Amino acid sequence: MGRRSRKRVTGESLAEAERAGAATGTSTRAERDEARRRRAQELARSQAGRRGRDDPRLPAPWGPFPLTELVVLLAIGLLIGAFVVRGERGRTMLAAGLLLGSLGGLEVSIREHFAGYRSHTTIFAAAAGVLTIVVVTLVVHPIKLWIVGLIALAMFCLTFYLTREAFKRRSGGVGFKAGDRS
Repeated sequence: MGRRSRKRVTGESLAEAERAGAATGTSTRAERDEARRRRAQELARSQAGRRGRDDPRLPAPWGPFPLTELVVLLAIGLLIGAFVVRGERGRTMLAAGLLLGSLGGLEVSIREHFAGYRSHTTIFAAAAGVLTIVVVTLVVHPIKLWIVGLIALAMFCLTFYLTREAFKRRSGGVGFKAGDRS
């Protein structure tokens, strides 16, 4: 014969079941269901209060207007249009879509990072490295690729260190915080 699966009883639920059934010696199913419902309500109330009151993310400077979401939506539209339209206009739409999408994501990352909510150190360092590559190749056109790579790597390391230290100051000394996934 197979084994029957049994529901595990935690210390809290066992203590509550004992309190509920203390008068009669056992608890009924209705009493256990009521205790479960009360625990779920208390948990929901405590989570709702904690999120609203202690949410460390900074609000957007423009208030509740969904500017970042609209910029990302425009970027998606431009990217889709870039595959429909060919030629120079299509390449321009592709570049604009990539740029707007990157700026939309970077804006949220900046607010979260400098509020001490979630670390985005590597994203900032990579963005600084890519920007360095673009600027160096545009300004000093005939330059060897390995020199551009070294300059970009130096900028990556410098930006990584500076943004990591800024996050440590904002988060109370923590170097990395992934944030709440709930």
